[in-house]
Amino acid sequence: MNLPNKITISRIILTLFIIFFCLFPFYSLNINLPVLNVKGIIIDSKYIIAGILFVIASISDFIDGKIARGRGMVTDTGKLLDSIADKVLVNSVLVIFASNGFISPVVAVIYIFRDEVVNVLRMHALRYGRVVPASMMGKIKTFCMMSGLSLMFFYNIPFELLNIHLDKFLVYFATILSVVSGFEYYFAIMKNK
Repeated sequence: MNLPNKITISRIILTLFIIFFCLFPFYSLNINLPVLNVKGIIIDSKYIIAGILFVIASISDFIDGKIARGRGMVTDTGKLLDSIADKVLVNSVLVIFASNGFISPVVAVIYIFRDEVVNVLRMHALRYGRVVPASMMGKIKTFCMMSGLSLMFFYNIPFELLNIHLDKFLVYFATILSVVSGFEYYFAIMKNK
């Protein structure tokens, strides 16, 4: 277990804390987390806490890859772990935001469906001894999605004050890119079959 893989696993652990802060019914224990009012925007502090954890987890996605490539620690296990950690992090948050009305459930369904199809394609490639790394389109998709979700955790401030819905734009754009990159995976794997 090298350092990049440990960082990747820490991302999965952070995801559990994000889920906890977003879904735990603090009110049932008479715990009232602060609610802020920023120029008419009501902000629940549980999303701020979860958002900070999400940003840390998102940054760790960049760091583990940079260390792995920089120190020659890229492994097939690391590639698979990184993919799993990204999916667990992003898909969990998409389901939470869809269930709380922040985004359309269609986004979560498309994004998660695409992830499952890509997982099947990757397993198929693995049967032939090939590990398919993330494509550049996939990396752009991940960056856009993580940026959009990060903004959503923080109620799209400061852009919301300017009536610019950058958070939703990035999330919807990433969803479109996820479909395009899904086809990229399919053609890349079938071409090298």
